[in-house]
Amino acid sequence: MSESNLIINVFIIVGLLLSITGESMRFELKSGNTKCISEDIKNNAMTVGKYSLINPNEGYPLPDNHRVTVKVTSPHGNSHHSGDNVESGNFAFTAPEGGDYSACFWALEDKNPFTLTIDFEWKTGVAAKDWSKIAKKGQVETMELELQKLYDTVTSIHEEMFYLREREEEMQQLNRQTNSRMASLGFLSLIVCLSVAGLQIWHLKTFFERKKLL
Repeated sequence: MSESNLIINVFIIVGLLLSITGESMRFELKSGNTKCISEDIKNNAMTVGKYSLINPNEGYPLPDNHRVTVKVTSPHGNSHHSGDNVESGNFAFTAPEGGDYSACFWALEDKNPFTLTIDFEWKTGVAAKDWSKIAKKGQVETMELELQKLYDTVTSIHEEMFYLREREEEMQQLNRQTNSRMASLGFLSLIVCLSVAGLQIWHLKTFFERKKLL
């Protein structure tokens, strides 16, 4: 295989793998409403995001009421980024804990309803690295840079597999605990039903004996 073909194949593989770890979207948000987007991030993973409002009238300034309040929180509610009444912003941090992180957007309420269009990009893991700066700083060749990307991507996937395995074990443990509790509850319910049935039989027998029907 020639070097050019190898470079092309590396580009294709890296592109496919990186597409898994980045999320870019555009969505609409009506005034007075809230929209939250969640991202499952593992412990100690790097994550970066940026957002901006789309100007509905190109060539003119954004209307004064076209502002958004943004807050990024951890699974336990700790704040990692906040922006009040802004047009755009960005955030970057290393996740101190694994789980679902949320980015919530609030649009200002106005007597004249309006709709915001927001561009939002959220990347984690390998996709969160600024490879252009790495290449400029290290002055590495294209081939070496792409191989480094591939290595980091494979490492990230390997770590992600262990993370998913841990999550699976936690879910299995939770299922076992739930099944055990359900079995105990079922057994207790059976005892209660049998006790009630015994009391009813005893009560009917006593009643019939008093009436001298037995």
